[in-house]
Amino acid sequence: MEEVLLKCAVVDDSSLQRLSIVKLIKDHPNLKLVAEYNNAIETKNGLLDTETDLIFLDIEMPILSGFELLDNLPNKPQIIFVTGKTKYAFKAFDYDAVDYIHKPVTKDRFNNAVNKAVNLFKLKHQTPIQEDDDFIFVKSNLKNRKVFLSKLKYIQALGDYVKFVTEKDNFVVLATMKSFEEQLPNDRFLRTHKSYIINLDKIERYNSKTIEIDKEKLPLSRHKKANLVEALSALQEES
Repeated sequence: MEEVLLKCAVVDDSSLQRLSIVKLIKDHPNLKLVAEYNNAIETKNGLLDTETDLIFLDIEMPILSGFELLDNLPNKPQIIFVTGKTKYAFKAFDYDAVDYIHKPVTKDRFNNAVNKAVNLFKLKHQTPIQEDDDFIFVKSNLKNRKVFLSKLKYIQALGDYVKFVTEKDNFVVLATMKSFEEQLPNDRFLRTHKSYIINLDKIERYNSKTIEIDKEKLPLSRHKKANLVEALSALQEES
């Protein structure tokens, strides 16, 4: 199973406590700091614009507590409470908290909590490849290479060549886009531009001009937007 990288935010009104958690995050191979906030109000607004998998959350903060913040979040990421008070421990787990760390935070205690979050993320988001998973064979360097469709992000036309971009690596083959467009299931893959065929499952965001997959922005042809909306709606109904 591939290693995961959780996007993290730290919420604490104490700058000293925030700094200590930030340092632990930056030293951990499975974590990436994407935001830090000094109050719950700022957090509530910031999380709407920032993709976050895990929050290290203080409970006692001015104006809005950590619990009240969670009550106001429509989509809750994983939560690790970090607080100086033990009295909130039982209530914390009513919020499906991954863990509850008492300040001051030690490295071992921090890593133990993070391991729980990583394992939960894997259970929810990563599925081991099964040998009967859908795949196609692609001729590369005089050999037929198996490409699992669930791991294929998109295909890009490069003149007489075609570039395959998967979750693990990229490679280029001498072929035409049309040949692969005919092979790929049209309920999972869509030609969104003359130079791109994308995996609908991998789309994170899109607008009238671009499609975002793992922070990459791919072009969307104007006359393909309606097809994209229809395909995504059909995919959502199936799930």
